Amino acid sequence: MLDKLFGREKKKEDIAETGFILFGRYSDNNKSVAKVNRWTEADNFFKEKKYGECLDAFFDYLGEDDAQNVVYERNGSDGRFMLYQGSKIVRGSFDKDGLRAEATLVKMPQPSVPVMRRLLEMNFNLYYSRYALDNDRLCMLFDSSIDSASPGKLYYGLKELSTKADKQDDVLVKDFSILQTMDTDHISGIPIQEKETKYKYFQHWLKETLDYVATLDADKFSGGISYLLLSLVYKIDYLIAPEGNLLNDVEKIAGIYFQKDERSAIEKNRDMVAEFQKLAALTKEEVFMQLYRSRYTFSVVAPQPYKSVSDAIHAANQNMSWYGENNYPVIASQVIEYGFSYCHYSFSLPRVISGLYHLFMMVNYGDYFEALGFKGKLYDPVTNRFDQKAIIERIERLQEKWKEKYPDMNFRTENLSFTDRIGFNLSFTNEVEFLNMERK
Repeated sequence: MLDKLFGREKKKEDIAETGFILFGRYSDNNKSVAKVNRWTEADNFFKEKKYGECLDAFFDYLGEDDAQNVVYERNGSDGRFMLYQGSKIVRGSFDKDGLRAEATLVKMPQPSVPVMRRLLEMNFNLYYSRYALDNDRLCMLFDSSIDSASPGKLYYGLKELSTKADKQDDVLVKDFSILQTMDTDHISGIPIQEKETKYKYFQHWLKETLDYVATLDADKFSGGISYLLLSLVYKIDYLIAPEGNLLNDVEKIAGIYFQKDERSAIEKNRDMVAEFQKLAALTKEEVFMQLYRSRYTFSVVAPQPYKSVSDAIHAANQNMSWYGENNYPVIASQVIEYGFSYCHYSFSLPRVISGLYHLFMMVNYGDYFEALGFKGKLYDPVTNRFDQKAIIERIERLQEKWKEKYPDMNFRTENLSFTDRIGFNLSFTNEVEFLNMERK
């Protein structure tokens, strides 16, 4: 079994379809109190030079039982491990002298100067790992002597290796036709009905937003248009959960707006619209190829102080006022959504906050969740009716589940407004803004 897991046996198997649905990007800022204690134990073991026990605790900290993202075994001073990160697997081993890890990127059947130049340039941006060539296999490597392999060094070194490898394999294959995909047999497919639903709503949201943006004055409503387009980025990222090149394209659109240059918001909006139009032109088959299941060990974004979350939500809710007061409900709604969505996209959020965000999206996109097979719509826009009991029960369950880690968190459900969707969204995000997220 270990030979198969660690890659000695390369058996071709059909991609299995799984019955669960994942949303958005992975956050590793979700460890239980017991897992956090394992990090402390790893740190203490390292200081005591008990390196085997340190690695036991460290890899236990990384692992999530429900995700099965880490495989680890140790026999004395020797051991092996495997980490899942999107489309890549990081395989490693250690002994009394050192620890080594590698991830296969792509296959290069024949030498290519442009490819090697690209890798050489990217090497300068790495702190812990490096790109390497093993015959016709391009890979990334990380290693450390065992007496310097502290939990902190291991975490950031393996994170750099994992996240860069997961991103660069798709980018390299897209940019260089000579390269071939490798080591992706672990990727799981998703049911065709889920793909059909995601493609349908992907196209619907693109058309809906771009058509509405086309009706607005590009100068007078430049700010509102930016909110609409960025909310669309975050909506696709979370609800469609694209992988591979489609994910890279979506991230590129967000990068257009936040790139520090001299272009005006009008120019950036124009460029974002152009990129969205390219996405709208993708065939169903091209989109389907980028929809699959992945397991993750590291988040691609970092945790932030909760004040960053509060500030982003507060700023968006303040900015929605003019649109609400001047009868632009579509923009007002998307501005409110932007504040919360920006945080989920840009920060590694605690899982309880991700749970609240998921609930927020279920209220706002009930038709989509219903089409995916979820039962019990929380809000019906036709009748403007909320399932107040179900919404409040979900909030209370989340708080109870995470009470041990965040004992002072208090989402005051009595402050929620159920008059209409904008009123609900505003009251909901206001509560999220003022949560006390101090850890135990």
